Amino acid sequence: MLLGTACSTASKAPQTVNQTNYPEEKLGWKLGAQAYTFRLFTFAEALDKIDAAGLRFVEAFPGQKIGAGSEEKMTYELSKEGRELVKKLLKDKKITLHAYGVVGAKSAEEWDKVFAFAKDMGVKVINCEPEENMLDVVSTLADKYDMLVGIHNHPTPSRYWNPDVVLEALKGRSKRMGATADVGHWMRSGLDPITCLKKLEGKIIHLHFKDLNEFGNKKAHDVPWGTGKLGLKEVQAELKRQKFKGMFSAEYEYNWENSLPEVTQSAQNFRNAL
Repeated sequence: MLLGTACSTASKAPQTVNQTNYPEEKLGWKLGAQAYTFRLFTFAEALDKIDAAGLRFVEAFPGQKIGAGSEEKMTYELSKEGRELVKKLLKDKKITLHAYGVVGAKSAEEWDKVFAFAKDMGVKVINCEPEENMLDVVSTLADKYDMLVGIHNHPTPSRYWNPDVVLEALKGRSKRMGATADVGHWMRSGLDPITCLKKLEGKIIHLHFKDLNEFGNKKAHDVPWGTGKLGLKEVQAELKRQKFKGMFSAEYEYNWENSLPEVTQSAQNFRNAL
C-alpha cells in the first residue's frame, strides 16, 4: 500500500456495528478489509464489495475517492459534507470504519490533523510508518486523542520491515502504540510470520492479513487464505494463544480488477479454519 496523509474537525461519529453469527466474534476478532484491496474503485464501491464478501469492518486508506456523487478523497481535508456522506455510506451498509492507514505526515501540525480527522470519523486505530523524528509526536497524539496507533511493516528495505525495529520504536512511548502486523510483507522479506508474531506478543493491535503463493520472494502475489505458504491455522492458533483482540484487514493486492471472489473465499476459509 502507498503511504498518504489524512485528518480534521468534528461531527457525529458512526456507530459501531456488532458482528453476529461469525466464529471470530467469540475471540474478539473483527474480520474486515483494507479498502486498498479495492483501490481501483471508489470508497462507496469498495463498501459494496466488502459487504458482498460478508465482512463488516473496513480500514480506509488516504487518497481514495469517496464516490457516490463526491469527487473528494479520504484525507484530513475532507469537507464536513464529505464526512457526513462517508458516515451515511457506512451506516447504510452496516459497516464499521475501524482503522485508517497506512498514513504519513511531514510535520507535527499535519499529524495532528490526521488524528483529528480519524477521531471525528470514529476510527479506533491509525496505521502508519512514522519517520523516526516523528515518533514522539505520534506518541503524544495517541494519548491526546485516545487513539490506538499501529506501526506497520512494509517489506525490506523499508524502515519497519523487521519486528525488532518496531519494538525499538515503541520503547518508552505511549501504551496506545503497538504493531500493525502485515504477515504477507514479512513473508516477502523472508521472515517467518509465527516467529515475528511471537516477538511482538502483547504489542499487536491490528493485522494486515495476506496469504502468498511464495515465501521469501518480493514478487510473490496474494492467493486465497489457506491456499498459500502462510499457514493459516498456525497463525490463528498463535493469535489465539496471545489472546489478540482487534481487526484483521484483508489486504488483497492481486487480480485488482476482480478480486472480490478471492476475498470472499479468503473470509470463508478463515472462518472455516476457526
